[in-house]
Formats: sequence, C-alpha cells, structure tokens
Amino acid sequence: MTATLAARALIAEDEALLAAALSAGLQRLWPELAIVGVAANGIEAVEQALATLPDILFFDIKMPGNSGLEAARELADEWPDQRPFPLLVFVTAYDDYAVQAFEQAAIDYVLKPANDERLAKTVERLQARLAQNSRSGNPDSNMERVLQQLRGISANLAPTLAPAAQERLRTIRAAVGNQIKLIPIEEVIYFEATDKYVNVVTADSESLIRTSLKELIPQLDPDQFWQIHRGTVVRIAQVQSAQRDEAGKWSLRLRTRPETLTVSRLFAHLFRQM
Repeated sequence: MTATLAARALIAEDEALLAAALSAGLQRLWPELAIVGVAANGIEAVEQALATLPDILFFDIKMPGNSGLEAARELADEWPDQRPFPLLVFVTAYDDYAVQAFEQAAIDYVLKPANDERLAKTVERLQARLAQNSRSGNPDSNMERVLQQLRGISANLAPTLAPAAQERLRTIRAAVGNQIKLIPIEEVIYFEATDKYVNVVTADSESLIRTSLKELIPQLDPDQFWQIHRGTVVRIAQVQSAQRDEAGKWSLRLRTRPETLTVSRLFAHLFRQM
C-alpha cells in the first residue's frame, strides 16, 4: 500500500476546533484523502454519510443528539446494499476504559486532540484495510465485520454508557385525551419509536407515550423485551416465527397482531439459530 491511495472521509465532531485540527492532521499525513464533509452531530453525520457515501468515517463517540455509536448503528441499517460500509474510526477523549473497549472490539480510535504520531498509525491501518477490501470485492463480508465490531463496542462500553439502574416498569401510563390509560406491561406486544413519542402496541390497541425508546429500554426486562431495530422493541414471547427473505433480511410474525416487524442488520444475529 502506498501513501498515494485516494479515499473520501467524513468527520463528525461537535467541537469545531477539534474537527478542524483532525482535518488538518489528515491532510498533512494523507494529502490524497478528500474530506467530503464535517458534521456537528450524529443526525447530520447520518444524513451526510448517506448523501456522500464516504470510504471512512471519523465519528466522535459523544455528540449532541445521536452519539457516534448511535449514528454508526443507524448507518449500518440504512447503508445501501452492494456498497462497502465505510471504515469506522471513533474519536474520543482519553479514557482507559473506552480505549480498552475499542481495542477489544477491533475498532480503530483516535484520542483528541489528535497528534500526528498516533494519527499516522491510524492512516496506515486505514490504507491497508482499504487495499484489502478492494482486493476482496465483497461488501457483505465487510458489512458483517462492521456489525460484529458495533456489537462488540456496544457490549464493551455498556457499563459506562448505560444509565443508572432503574426499577422495571410494571405499568405504562399513556395519555388518551383528558384521561390517563394504564397498560400492564405484560399486555404490551411491542414498542415502536415515532418521532418524539413511542407507540405502545397491545393486542387490541395502540397508545402514544411521550418518551424516547432510549429512555424506555433500561426500564424493560431484557429477558422479555428484545430490541430488534433502532426503533422497535418486541416482547419475544409474542414472536411466532422469524423469516429471512432472498435479500437476507429478517422479519418477525407475531402471535396476536397481523403486522410483521422488520429486524435490522445489527440485530439479525439474534434470530439466525432460532
């Protein structure tokens, strides 16, 4: 691999000075690398990545709105088929635990503020990986590697990213007009995120609650409720069957609801041996 390899990169960093410093360092060490955009938060990062389809993503692990990890998960779901997923580098403030988590998940990282000596090693690894991907020509294999990395980093960082332990929900309180509807948790079939609300679906009703799925999940029993998509959590006992189509995408049939639920790439492994 030579240093003349051309590639395209997107930077997502909410601190403008740090984003500029990282961009400048990359330009010094890899002049052929084109910076196709700089996003200030996770939402912008996803939008710009899908619009520009870069080869490399430099994502700050902590950003307003969606974190770098959440943005990477969303991109894994939205990324077009037959297009290699970008190489992922997380940017983080120095933290021994976080660094260990990145290394265990085999995800490259850059400590901020980035220095040229450390950044040069990242550039070398990225160039080698791009060359390897180019030789393999197998987008599916690259995507599976990324999914494994994201699952690994999610598990390794869980103790630091997870909110404080909360009491398990027993009843959902949903506003219906001027009344409050009480829904026993055992009646819930699945939760579905819709903008600023979560739709609580039972066998014969749907009710909106003003919360986010991110806030709701820590209050659910993980043995009973499985996240199957960034916007969907299902009661696993209500899943009748899991089916994979010709494109390799999984969907779930429910026992007491007619609709099917889509399983994202990140959670597909939960059903492959059912």
